[in-house]
Amino acid sequence: MAERLSAACLGGRLLPTATTTITKSSIVLPSSCSSSSTSSALPTLRAFPLSMPASISLSSGSSPSSFLLSRGRKRALYFAKPSSTVSVRSAASDPEQLRKAREDIKELLKTTFCHPILVRLGWHDAGTYNKNIQEWPQCGGANGSLRFEIELKHGANAGLVNALKLLQPIKDKYSSVTYADLFQLASATAIEEAGGPKIPMKYGRVDVTGPEQCPEEGRLPDAGPPSPANHLREVFYRMGLDDKEIVALSGAHTLGRSRPERSGWGKTETKYTKDGPGAPGGQSWTVEWLKFDNFYFKDIKEKRDEDLLVLPTDAVLFEEPGFKGYAEKYAVDQDAFFEDYAEAHTKLSNLGAKFDPPEGFSIDQESPVAEKFVAEKYSSGKA
Repeated sequence: MAERLSAACLGGRLLPTATTTITKSSIVLPSSCSSSSTSSALPTLRAFPLSMPASISLSSGSSPSSFLLSRGRKRALYFAKPSSTVSVRSAASDPEQLRKAREDIKELLKTTFCHPILVRLGWHDAGTYNKNIQEWPQCGGANGSLRFEIELKHGANAGLVNALKLLQPIKDKYSSVTYADLFQLASATAIEEAGGPKIPMKYGRVDVTGPEQCPEEGRLPDAGPPSPANHLREVFYRMGLDDKEIVALSGAHTLGRSRPERSGWGKTETKYTKDGPGAPGGQSWTVEWLKFDNFYFKDIKEKRDEDLLVLPTDAVLFEEPGFKGYAEKYAVDQDAFFEDYAEAHTKLSNLGAKFDPPEGFSIDQESPVAEKFVAEKYSSGKA
C-alpha cells in the first residue's frame, strides 16, 4: 500500500504543501557491478571497535601510492526537479553530514599533516577493483572493505590502520556517512588541501557489511617487481585504467615518504624527513613532501639528490615509451599534470562502487536560493 506524504521540496527539505505518493518503486537499490544483492541495506557491523589512545603514532609520511565500524543508516534524499513533482530516494550517505565531515578532515590535516596516508587509504580501498568481475562486492573497489582487520593486514596496506584511527572519530560523529564515502572524501580533500587540483567527486557509495566481503590479497601493486612496466600495466589495466592514468596517478608520490619498516624501501630518515612534520623519518620523493605539485616528475628526471627516493616503478616512467611522453610532459607542465591527475583520481575513486542513488550526488552544489522579490521587475512601468 502506498504511503502518502504531503510535501514540497525546497533546498533539500520537505515542506507541507503539495502531495507526493511514495511507493516501493521509489526505492532504488543500484549496483555499478550489475549485482542484484540487497545486502547493502542491512546495518553494518562495527568492524573496528577502536579505543582512541591518548597519542597516535601518525603515519603522515606514508606515500599515497605505496599502492601505487558504526551502524549504517539509510537516509531520505529529496531532489528538486524543474516540474512540481518530487522524487524521493534512499541515500547511502547524508550530504550535509558529508560536508561537515569534510570540514573536520581539513582541521585534522592542519594538526596532524596526514595528507599522504589519507590519500593512500582512499586509493587502496578503491584499487582492489577488477573490471573482469561483474558481481558486487566481489569486484572489489571503493566499498569501505578496508576498515576490516583482515584487509588491513594485507602487506600492501601496512600502516593504514593509523589512517583508520585518525578518521574513526569523524565516522563516529557523522554516523550517516559510509566508510566508502569517508575514505574517498578524505583522499580527495587531502589532495586539495596540499595545493593540488580540485577533484570533481560524487558520493553515495554503499559499504560492504562484513569481512567475508573483503577482496583477496594481491590486487595492489608492488614497488619493486621484476618487470616494473609490465607489473604496472597488469595491475592498472585490470582496473580499467590506461598508460596516461598510470603516470598521472604515480605523480601523487609528490606527497609523502616511504618507510623501510613497512614497504622495505627507502632510507630510515633523510635531511628532508628527520624533523617531520608528523612522525619523523622515512625517505620522500620530493623536498617539499607535503605539497602537491609536479616536482615528483622533475626530481626523477634530474636524479640529482640521493636523499630523494626513486623506486623501480618510478624510474620506469621515464624509460618505458608508453609512459615517457606523459612523464616528460608533466615535468614541464604542471597545469597538464593537474588536469590529468584530477580526472584519473576521480575515475579511481568510483571504481567498483555501488552508488545509492545510482547516479551519486555532489556535495559542492549549493542549495536553491529563493529569488529576491523586486517590484519593478513585475511592474508595467506605469505609476
